[in-house]
Amino acid sequence: MRSMNWPAWVRPADIIDLLRLSVPIAISRMSMMLMSMTDAIVLGQFAPGQLPFVLNSWLPMGVTLGFSMGILIGVQVLTSEMLGIGRHAQSGRIFRRGLWAALALGFALMALVVMVAEPLFHWLFVEVAPHSDATNLVNPEYVAASTASVTRILAYVLPGFTISTVCGLYLEALRRPVLVAVISYGGVLLNIVLDLGFVGGFWGLPQMGAEGVAIATTGSRYAIALMMFVAVVFLTPAFRASPKSEPGEGRRQFEVGIGSAISNVAEWGGFNLTFTIATWISLSANTVYGYTIQLIGFCFMFYMGIASATSVRVAEAFGRGNRQEVVNAGRLGVAATLLTGITLGLLLAVFREPLSHLLVKEDAVIDGVLIAPAIASLMFLAGAMTLFDGLQATSSYALRAQEIVWSPSLIHIGSFFLVMLPTCYWFGIVQGHGARGMMEGALIGVFVAGTLQTLMLELKAARPLSGRAA
Repeated sequence: MRSMNWPAWVRPADIIDLLRLSVPIAISRMSMMLMSMTDAIVLGQFAPGQLPFVLNSWLPMGVTLGFSMGILIGVQVLTSEMLGIGRHAQSGRIFRRGLWAALALGFALMALVVMVAEPLFHWLFVEVAPHSDATNLVNPEYVAASTASVTRILAYVLPGFTISTVCGLYLEALRRPVLVAVISYGGVLLNIVLDLGFVGGFWGLPQMGAEGVAIATTGSRYAIALMMFVAVVFLTPAFRASPKSEPGEGRRQFEVGIGSAISNVAEWGGFNLTFTIATWISLSANTVYGYTIQLIGFCFMFYMGIASATSVRVAEAFGRGNRQEVVNAGRLGVAATLLTGITLGLLLAVFREPLSHLLVKEDAVIDGVLIAPAIASLMFLAGAMTLFDGLQATSSYALRAQEIVWSPSLIHIGSFFLVMLPTCYWFGIVQGHGARGMMEGALIGVFVAGTLQTLMLELKAARPLSGRAA
């Protein structure tokens, strides 16, 4: 009897390698979203009506975080290439170059966000917010001022975030994802304690609502940054002497990063602008839509693990110049994403009611809307959305690991700004579908992004590795 001929990209050794990398990376990445989820859950128990202030603050914060993460991704890509050819002991110069960039970015972006927060949200919620039968934003001046206050507090986290990011990327590229995960979850535990103190009023501390969430996030992120940096200093070659870099190495490091930064600005900026559109409808629409997106974001961290592991494996093969290994690593990542997406989508649909009650109190009401049942009603759309969100992440990471920079960026810009935002506005406000309309528009946007990025990855699989950029 003939044995089954499996495709080359599903070899057991490759699957084990992907799992060995992706599981701890996913657990580590999940810590960032888990921190946000615990913020939302604690806020949902003590002051659910203030969630929109936190969500809307992530418009400038999300754009700056996404931009800085993108710029720094070159640390991971180039370090993985050096690991692939056995020269990782010489990678210190790549980390140090990234660390200086992280410090400069962190402080510059912090100053920028502090300056623009108040005029930005006054413009969005007071000056340009639409007025129609589908919108019901009460006291827009209060919403603008409260959101700006939260944003200014969160801005102080940016230097800590960029330092922890560059350290985490470097450790993962050196195949130390478990260490990153352990440190990250230490930060999550600290964040929960700070949330209970500054949001819940435990231990005699004042209940500060959304501002308390911002304080907790800032404190825990600096703790993570400190521990990451200590790990890099003592456990990696980051500060050992390195040979002089090859010509153009610095340019390549930041060229990969610039492409990722543009993609992240498009994705994070697009998604966070949808919170603005939802707030134009009403605070209840923003709350229902926002909690649903929080769950999708939590699921997205599974995909980030697969995407980051796929990126490392593709970059190692790319550094060795082995085209077939590059193709196999990309296809295995996509297949793992599909399997994960189907599983997570089913779980969201089946457990929609318990999940909604976990997020907010069962009897929470805003603007006359019962929040928990409204969240549960959107879980079928959320289940479909999470699959395509994962595909766009894994495929774009696999493309950038081959130093294909601009194609994924253009797809992200088109999908999130030219497709998602207009469709959210159309379904949510023009058609009057409210929070459901926001989910319908977001689903269309990520469907386009996921489909096009995956097609682009497969098209690039047919090209030889003769060049280093596209």
